[in-house]
Amino acid sequence: MSANFYPQIAALDLSRVPSPCYLIHRGLLEENCKILRAVMDKTGAKILLALKGFAQFSEFPIVSKYLAGTTASGLHEALLGREFFPGERHVYSPAFPPADMGELVKFVDHISFNSLSQWKRFRGVVENSGRKISCGLRVNPEYAEVEHEIYNPCAAGSRLGALRSEISAAGMAGLEGLHMHTMCEQGAETLARTIPHFEEKFGEFIPQMKWINFGGGHWITKPGYNIDLLCETIARFREKWGAHLQIYLEPGEAVAIETGILVCTVLDIVNNGMPIAILDTSASAHMPDTLEMPYRAEILGAGKPGEFAHTYRLAGGTCLAGDVLGDYSFPQKLAPGQRLAIMDMAHYTMVKNTTFNGICLPAIASFDPASGNYEVIRRFGYDDYKCRLS
Repeated sequence: MSANFYPQIAALDLSRVPSPCYLIHRGLLEENCKILRAVMDKTGAKILLALKGFAQFSEFPIVSKYLAGTTASGLHEALLGREFFPGERHVYSPAFPPADMGELVKFVDHISFNSLSQWKRFRGVVENSGRKISCGLRVNPEYAEVEHEIYNPCAAGSRLGALRSEISAAGMAGLEGLHMHTMCEQGAETLARTIPHFEEKFGEFIPQMKWINFGGGHWITKPGYNIDLLCETIARFREKWGAHLQIYLEPGEAVAIETGILVCTVLDIVNNGMPIAILDTSASAHMPDTLEMPYRAEILGAGKPGEFAHTYRLAGGTCLAGDVLGDYSFPQKLAPGQRLAIMDMAHYTMVKNTTFNGICLPAIASFDPASGNYEVIRRFGYDDYKCRLS
């Protein structure tokens, strides 16, 4: 993590917000957005906020000052973008329900279809909408460097993106863009190695296109990311295929990486071969990627097992046996009532959390470093659980 993240998070007063609570640092969020804007200004590419990764719309006034618009995975995300985020409105889905398409054509600017059959089915709906909507096709170059198969959009048997063997020149008529999403938490080097595969498979169609979308998974704001290489790669692509091509990138994680934490509280400590601290949060319900990817979340002030004097297993409050964050050590003993800060929990958390077991959703809060104010934006309770069920 960046050297800037730890001191700014360590300076937060965890007692100023409820527990559990997602707490966003607005200063860190704006720093990320400024980096993304600099890439846009240098390359002419447009960067969109991928709502699937970060959708805390209370912070959209900050993000929308810097980015070109939003990209959605369906109707509800697109509606959120329309309501709270000015700029371009893009949408992609593996398959659009007809009723949703009827609504989407009323307000989106770009639609990426997953197959030529979807384009054929909905072309008339788009053309009869009375609006200018630019449509494209998501393609699968059959090349990716994603380590975890669950996140690999180009894995064998993937439903995401059309194969070259499934595309005909006649079927491409009327489409204005190609959309390629092959990455997950990766650097510019991966993009540079991927583009030749994209060109080999789909180069014959590029000259007729108005835009190319290089998708998400770009860790542009992560410390050590090679921004110069990203800019050079975009420049080379446009030099080769035409300066008229509008390039899009649509990161979600890069917008919110290292901008927030999940504040939680130790409820109890039990023993079964080692001390186990039970928290008022949940790995499975509130930070599911720690189990799905999986990865080890960092805890402010904690280390690896045995690194400090006192080692604990941190566990969630649901009945799932595997609802465990992992083993961590602390300089001092933990005690019930003690607050902890789980690091880097702004992205792919609020958008994926659940109320399994009736566990309460974490509150949502933001810290403004300019004023020093903590704003609790939303608290959740019984009605939020109940209304999801009937």
